[in-house]
Amino acid sequence: MRTRVRGWRWRRNPLRRRADVVEAWTVLLVTVLLCVAAPLVGVFAGLHAHDEARALAAAQRAERREVRAVVVGDPAERPSAPQGDRRQAYRAQVRWTEPGKGVRTAWAQVPAGARAGEPVSVWFDSRGRSVAPPPGDVAVWQHAVTVGLCAAGGTATAVYLGRVIQRRIALRHRLAEWEREWERTGPRWTQPRM
Repeated sequence: MRTRVRGWRWRRNPLRRRADVVEAWTVLLVTVLLCVAAPLVGVFAGLHAHDEARALAAAQRAERREVRAVVVGDPAERPSAPQGDRRQAYRAQVRWTEPGKGVRTAWAQVPAGARAGEPVSVWFDSRGRSVAPPPGDVAVWQHAVTVGLCAAGGTATAVYLGRVIQRRIALRHRLAEWEREWERTGPRWTQPRM
């Protein structure tokens, strides 16, 4: 029957080695790093990513403009998308009226389900090129959460790999300590008795 004694590495006893003390402190440090540092790194990385993504989205909103246009005709090649699937966009010719400039026509990205004569929202940059809409609040938060989770996971992985390396080094040191102890104790056990 095996009895487990908790905290033996912290208490003074004749079986405790220096490697045992180092391992006890390492376990404590790894626990603190995994429970405190990794989540904090994730939170700070996520907040930083959120601020940058929000600033980028605001800059894109400032330089891009949304236009309500009408699809002029069906494109020659329409992507094969399920009926009603509006997530995949394709290029089609659209027409809209711009104040002071009259009726304008251009090629733009439209939803996959758009048909000729259907009104759509399209985005143009300052040079008149069709561009994707700027990211919304949901996309900014998704980016921030993803970066935060990756940073926390990366930190936890680095801590774990450091622990694996430290454990191998500690095992080598512990075996060396045991070998030295056996060199001192072994002759007393192996000498012939008279």
